[in-house]
Amino acid sequence: MRPMSKQELPYIVIYTDGACSGNPGPGGWGSVVVREDLEVYELGGGEHSTTNNRMEISAALRALQSVAGVDLPVHLYTDSTYLIRGITQWIWGWRRNGWKTAEGKEVVNQDLWQELSRVVGARGAGSKIEWKWVRGHTGHDGNERCDQIAVAFSQRRPISLFRGVLKDYSFNVLDFPDTEAGLPEMKPKQEKKAAYSYLSFLDGVAVRHRDWPSCERRTKGRSGARFKKAMSANDEAEILRSWGALSVKDE
Repeated sequence: MRPMSKQELPYIVIYTDGACSGNPGPGGWGSVVVREDLEVYELGGGEHSTTNNRMEISAALRALQSVAGVDLPVHLYTDSTYLIRGITQWIWGWRRNGWKTAEGKEVVNQDLWQELSRVVGARGAGSKIEWKWVRGHTGHDGNERCDQIAVAFSQRRPISLFRGVLKDYSFNVLDFPDTEAGLPEMKPKQEKKAAYSYLSFLDGVAVRHRDWPSCERRTKGRSGARFKKAMSANDEAEILRSWGALSVKDE
């Protein structure tokens, strides 16, 4: 795609990315901001113990905070479907439900979502945000540079953050990735198959339990104890046979 000239940039461009080793584990985030006057600056940070999703939200939040006083639209590119769906779709239900999910659980990363919602909501009618999904690690300069920054912070490696004019910047951030396809479809949640039984074996006696907690209570901390979930009658018979149990009694 042909890069834009100065006269063709009536909005702010932001790229963001997050990285985490272990998830949870050491994490980092990186952002690249191109302002309307073609000033470019990079932002980055990290946390000792965090998750990839927290870093994705942090990257967008910090970048948007840095342009909070600029009354222009923002085009924000991210490879995080979690970030885009969260701020454009899920957040309305979370707020309506008192920051609870549809299942009644506390929203994960609620502190960041609340602050991001506040920052986004504070922007004027003429400075709205277009959230654009880009597939990660496909060679787009803006996304790749954010990944480099995020990974460096997650690994506690020094990295120099650029601040200056676009002509001095090494990355072609105005060669925009194709976002026409939009977000990929969400995969339907796989329903967990119910267990046929929960088995424990202790002191030569096999017991069939009604649920996992009761099975765990019998075996936890007991030397030589065995326990396992069976998914079918055949599975149960095979487990008992492998333990040498001739019979099983119900709890």
